[in-house]
Amino acid sequence: MNVTDKTAVEAQKRRELGYSEPLPHAGPHEDAQNIIWIASYPKSGNTWVRVFVHNLLRELSGSIAPQSINLLHEYTGWEFAAKPFETALGKPFKEASHRELAEARPRAQSSLARSRPGPFLAKTHLCVGREFEVPTINFDVTLAAVYVVRNPLDVAISFAHHLGETIDATIAKMALPNFTTQNRDKHVYEVMGTWSQHVAGWIGLFSRPVHIVRYEDLLADPLRGFGKLAKFLRLAPTESQLRSAIEKSSFTELSRQETEGGFREKPPTAEKFFRAGRSGQWVERLSPAQVQDVVRAHGPMMQRFGYLQSDCGASVSLARFVREI
Repeated sequence: MNVTDKTAVEAQKRRELGYSEPLPHAGPHEDAQNIIWIASYPKSGNTWVRVFVHNLLRELSGSIAPQSINLLHEYTGWEFAAKPFETALGKPFKEASHRELAEARPRAQSSLARSRPGPFLAKTHLCVGREFEVPTINFDVTLAAVYVVRNPLDVAISFAHHLGETIDATIAKMALPNFTTQNRDKHVYEVMGTWSQHVAGWIGLFSRPVHIVRYEDLLADPLRGFGKLAKFLRLAPTESQLRSAIEKSSFTELSRQETEGGFREKPPTAEKFFRAGRSGQWVERLSPAQVQDVVRAHGPMMQRFGYLQSDCGASVSLARFVREI
């Protein structure tokens, strides 16, 4: 099959999956500008969004069964997988220094972009910034991004369960500048920074299209929220297909699958990955002191996304805020 034939076949596949127009594709000697990042701070709805996209693509291709949560590599990748780093390094990633891994990250992302024949989704918890003067995100291979943001008061609870740590320890990590995770068995560490630093970096991008969605809005009106996401990805489902994909991505379905077959992305520190799937837990779970710690660290960005009252600025009265909740 020649290049022209391959291009025609790929175009036909995209039409069958419901894409309304073609997306740019790199030539054989160019960096493949293929990656559409699904980015978020941990425990903000990233996996939920990935599952939805998988279910929507399955709907568009005529599949009936819900997407398996343990086969999310079908349409999406994950930036911190060890193999692309080892290809870039020429050695096992655990033998590399922190600086070597940082310097290899853009090359690893380039390798990830070339691993698929066209635009695809890749999950990341990386913040946008520089480490050892090296960019954390390679925008030469980036096509666009979807950024999912969630109230940090709720993130603190879910992230604490995920890490197997206390809520106080997690709140402190969320306020730690340039916070990074540790290398794991097959995963390279991630640079996350503070919650506010993370959000500011992604929503402040101007060189690539970024679709910003609040976790709370997806919960409150999934048809509207996921419909906008589908449009951003240039997918054109019918309302019936959209509703079906949303239903197959529900917390009830994800929790059922995890209970019956486990979830390979669940860290050993977490009792359950799909734990609650709702917003506003912080009202019942956080103490006034914990609320104050989060608001002190992230008040301006929380206000930007409607998580604080409009008069909460530099002179915010935390005592009044806590009394009112």
